[in-house]
Amino acid sequence: MMLYPSIDKLIEKVPSKYSLIVLASKRSHDMQLNKNYQLDKYQSVKSVGKALEEVADGLLKIEE
Repeated sequence: MMLYPSIDKLIEKVPSKYSLIVLASKRSHDMQLNKNYQLDKYQSVKSVGKALEEVADGLLKIEE
């Protein structure tokens, strides 16, 4: 079960759940390959959780 960041906060940043999953998946994969992190400290251990934290902080966005 995911506690942080909350889905309500994430949906405010990226209105589509599908787009949110694709964004987090791609960023997670990028983090695993390149080890480039945008935040100084993460609450999550896993890369998908870290990607969602970046979305919640407004660092990742979907371009239209």
